[in-house]
Amino acid sequence: MAEINRRQLLAIGAGVSALAVLPSCSPSQSEQKPDEKKVEVFSWWSGPGEQEGLDALTANFKKNNPGVEFVNAAVAGGSGTQARSVLAARLQGNQPPDSYQLHAGLEAADDIKANRLEDITYLYEANGWKSKFPSGLIEKLSIGGKIYAVPVNIHRSNLMWFVPGKLQEWGITPAKTWAEVLTQATALAAKGVKALSVGAPWTQLHLLENVLLGELGTAKYNGLWDGKTDWKGADVVKALDTFKSLLAVSVVGTDDWQPTLDKVLGGQAAYHVMGDWAAGYLQGAKALKYKTGYDVTASPGTAGVYNFLADSFTLPKGAPHKVYAEAWLKECASVEGQDLFNPLKGSVPARLDADKSKYKDYLASALQDWQNQSTVVVGSLVHGVVANNAFKSEIEKAYGIFVQDKDSAKFAAAVSKAYTDTSK
Repeated sequence: MAEINRRQLLAIGAGVSALAVLPSCSPSQSEQKPDEKKVEVFSWWSGPGEQEGLDALTANFKKNNPGVEFVNAAVAGGSGTQARSVLAARLQGNQPPDSYQLHAGLEAADDIKANRLEDITYLYEANGWKSKFPSGLIEKLSIGGKIYAVPVNIHRSNLMWFVPGKLQEWGITPAKTWAEVLTQATALAAKGVKALSVGAPWTQLHLLENVLLGELGTAKYNGLWDGKTDWKGADVVKALDTFKSLLAVSVVGTDDWQPTLDKVLGGQAAYHVMGDWAAGYLQGAKALKYKTGYDVTASPGTAGVYNFLADSFTLPKGAPHKVYAEAWLKECASVEGQDLFNPLKGSVPARLDADKSKYKDYLASALQDWQNQSTVVVGSLVHGVVANNAFKSEIEKAYGIFVQDKDSAKFAAAVSKAYTDTSK
């Protein structure tokens, strides 16, 4: 697949926009309560740096919708790993919330096929949103020519966080390649420091996708998700071996991303690869200053590349309070809402007409990169852009075996088979 810029954001998964919505019987609708002034919003924003952004957004919603009770149905767990299982049970039981969070891209495909999401193209048309978001982003939110979600932000996955003073103390500078990280690991080990801090399995897969991106380059990385790159190829297996070597020189735990990043702040490890939501945590909960208390660079081998994801909200079929669910989506799409939310969350606005002056320190550079026409944009695996839920689930299963047997070729073969099986 050709490299793409922010404006294009062409579908990375084969045939994303053309994906047909399979015929399905409409699920039993939950009890409609149109006269009840209430809205229940389901997300996974409950940790430091996330909660503050959600609080600002909901406070503005309440101001704009006086008397409406806001029910925060957040389920803890980075990247929605726990939340999605809870949500799936509710949807299968025909007890949807009024709106729920998902990532732009193929993450929504299963719910659309199951006829669980409303087509909200009418909201885009009524509010003029199609001209307010990048056209390629709207394409990511669309399946079968219909739009199913409202984006509240843009995040970047491929970032490596560090403490400048610690690197200076250890006599190293931010690594530009994964080979350099491994070289630095030897010198760091002599000082009792690990090269990387890695946490729960989803954070390990977050690292893995960016090792693949840095080692393979954007064209071959994109090909992993549309069948053009052979997972069993020597270059992919070599990249997996590099990842395996990186885990061997890392602090590997089971915590979510915040305590995993804390190990870098505490000097137990030099780097942590995580998305730019980390900026909200570092500047908010940790009260650190950009460039002195913390700093960040593109993950090794990915300078000039934006591995993107977009947090978005939906209108489920059978939402008990549809009128207020629509009001919530309008809040998420608004300039005011996005400019309140994103500086706290550590993300940049999805809207093209947001107030740039509100984005400072790291976020100022992030917004500049996002809007730079030369920036190459790819999509995240872990955060729902490039793989449907079935393929992603099989990758997660194969990864669970990989961390036990350390067999890169076996893992690659399993993912290759999973792509074939889930693409049928």
